Amino acid sequence: MCRPATTTALLVTLAAAAPAAADERPRPPYYASIAAGAARMRTGPARNYPASWLYRRADLPVRVVTVFKEWRQVEDPDGARGWMLATLLSARRTLIVRGSEPLAMRDAPSDDARLRWRAAPGVVGRVGDCANGWCRLEVGGRTGFVHLGGQVWGVEADETID
Repeated sequence: MCRPATTTALLVTLAAAAPAAADERPRPPYYASIAAGAARMRTGPARNYPASWLYRRADLPVRVVTVFKEWRQVEDPDGARGWMLATLLSARRTLIVRGSEPLAMRDAPSDDARLRWRAAPGVVGRVGDCANGWCRLEVGGRTGFVHLGGQVWGVEADETID
C-alpha cells in the first residue's frame, strides 16, 4: 500500500521531469529529413488539405519551421513550404549538394587533405560529425569530409553536430 507522502513525492518528481523531457525536442527552425519513400506535403496541417507535392526521395533534407500537434511545416531545398506528418520525417541529418560543380569529399576536414570522392549536384548524403565548417558525409557507402560553404543545404556552416 502506498503512503500519501510517498505518492505525492513521486507525482512531484514525475511532474518536474516531464518539462525537461519535452525541452529535449528541438525547437524550430531545425533540419530533419524525409523518412518515407513517398511523402506528401500538404497546404495545411490536416489530411483534408490538398497535397501540393509528393516527395519520392527518402533522406531529402527539409527544414522544420513550425510545429502544430503531429504536423510539421517544412521547407524543402528549393524553398517550397507546406505541412507533413511528423511520422514522415526523421531526425537523421542529411544534406544535398547544390550549385553546378561537384563537391569535394576529402580524407580529413581540411582543404589540403587528399581528395577521396566528388559528389555531384543533387546528391543527398548522410551527415556525421560536424565542426569548424566541415562535416563527415556518407554517400552510397563512400565517406569523406565536406566543407560547408554555399554548395550544400541541410546543415548550417557554423553548426556543430556530434
